[in-house]
Amino acid sequence: MTNFGNGALDLRPNLAVLTGAGGALALLSAAFLSWPVAIASTVLGILMIAGAEVDARTYLLPDAVTIGATVAGILAALLIDPIDPWFGPLLDPWLASGSAAARAIGCAAALALLRSSYARMRGREGLGFGDVKLAAAVGAWLPLDAIPLCFALAASAALVSVLFAQLRGHAIERATRLPFGAFLCPSLWLVFYAGALAS
Repeated sequence: MTNFGNGALDLRPNLAVLTGAGGALALLSAAFLSWPVAIASTVLGILMIAGAEVDARTYLLPDAVTIGATVAGILAALLIDPIDPWFGPLLDPWLASGSAAARAIGCAAALALLRSSYARMRGREGLGFGDVKLAAAVGAWLPLDAIPLCFALAASAALVSVLFAQLRGHAIERATRLPFGAFLCPSLWLVFYAGALAS
């Protein structure tokens, strides 16, 4: 972990990782998605690369990533949600954006409830506030039926990571910390990208 002189953690992402992975992701998005969706995919991907890298290193998710991704998801819904002829082209994007905001609030509330319930039962924190804020981004970017898939993919990847750590001889205990955001960030982009490809 990198510390500044005042003892604060460095929450800036590694520029080499961000540039390399972000460039590859932008090319992948441009190659297979229509331009508005490709731009949205690239913005989301760069934010998620930054979040995963910082969380893996510091166990913290920067607000610039979590809140930025939530706001970007709500704004992206104005541009990339399909137009419903029932509501007309002027009203429908605003409904899509409102729906994204409602999902963001609901998803964050669900994770906040899980966080407080776990803390009450176990007497210690299981999820950080950064994970709750990142859940809002998941809700903003994904349709309702894809949200469980995103969390399942992240949890499965985290479990596989723990199993590999045990196989390499690392001691895994009940209180062992795990940067869940480092798994949820790429899962969000992957589920969004797969959904965009399928539509």
